[in-house]
Amino acid sequence: MQRPALELADLFRQHGPAYRQAHSLPVHQHRLMRAIETCRTAALGGHVDKCDRCQYTRISYNSCRNRHCPKCQGKQRSEWLDQRKNELLPVEYFHVVFTIPAQLAAIAYQNKAVVYDILFRAAAETLLAIARDPKHLGAEIGFFAILHTWGQNLHHHPHVHCVVSGGGLSPDYARFIHCRTGFFLPVRVLSRLFRRLFLEALQKSFDQQKLQFFNELAPLGDAPSFAAYLQPLRDCEWVVYAKPPFGGPEAVLAYLARYTHRVAIGNQRLQAIQDGQVTFQWKDYQHRNRVQNMTLAAGEFIRRFLLHALPPGFQRIRHYGFLANAHRRDKLALCRKLLTADPTGLLPSILVAANLPAPEPTIDSPPGCPVCRLGVLRRVEILPPRTGFDSS
Repeated sequence: MQRPALELADLFRQHGPAYRQAHSLPVHQHRLMRAIETCRTAALGGHVDKCDRCQYTRISYNSCRNRHCPKCQGKQRSEWLDQRKNELLPVEYFHVVFTIPAQLAAIAYQNKAVVYDILFRAAAETLLAIARDPKHLGAEIGFFAILHTWGQNLHHHPHVHCVVSGGGLSPDYARFIHCRTGFFLPVRVLSRLFRRLFLEALQKSFDQQKLQFFNELAPLGDAPSFAAYLQPLRDCEWVVYAKPPFGGPEAVLAYLARYTHRVAIGNQRLQAIQDGQVTFQWKDYQHRNRVQNMTLAAGEFIRRFLLHALPPGFQRIRHYGFLANAHRRDKLALCRKLLTADPTGLLPSILVAANLPAPEPTIDSPPGCPVCRLGVLRRVEILPPRTGFDSS
């Protein structure tokens, strides 16, 4: 694959040292910037491959493997998608997005681990509770949720994307209950329960003194001020968006290939880095997805990028319902058994053949020579890192 003309690493190498000197950054943000700057360079070491026919030589440098690096997500994404292939069922799948208001995004930025965890839990509990309700579906659904914290312009915009099965296990585990074709669950009901659960959990965290407030939010450390800040949010409508169902499991995988293991901005969106400014493409969703260019000072661009650095060890993809880790294998096997023995014979015809085979095991073999196309490249030398480096 051809290297993009511009990379985030180019920006960080040019402007990162000055930015770090001018700002007091937490350790994990220092590591993030250094990881991206040195990714696939001699600083991390590498290896030398040589063709056994034409003697063509290629030097490859090691990746930083930082989860915020736009160059290091391909392998992790591929492995994760292979695992998901085994978990997709021959049913409809829906895409549901949970978003919090801007007032809460400000609190989330100063309390990332606590509030992002509340966002996950409130979204998951909302989906599970409404789906279990006999008035709606009366079943245990399965889904995974993916945290994104950015908008196209790199502002802080925390939201969770959920890929949800269009049906689930009956309470007695004797049937697989399907959603109505093309319809998942009522969005307004989801929105209001999500709002209540989120605000209750946020208030509990405040009462347990798990939240911190700085700068313009410092007055919220006072209980009456915090209550007054939340009050308007109890009555306004929160955004929960249920998109049309995917066109089968293959479409789910195509979606996941785009949305999982993403970073705030990919290298392909960078247009120019010059005169201390960065120009990048962004999509304006309020004007028919019109693609435009935005130019920011390099320091402001770096600041916006670092807004989306997750706390160390924070898990940004989580599984729930019959896909929860504890009983995933057994419950998936039961789902397949019940779907295969569907007594009604009313499985949607478009989905019947959608059960994907397990990926075949692959055997690593030496890459072919790109020059003579006859030989293979064999490793002849290991290049040690030039300096000690920690990319965790």
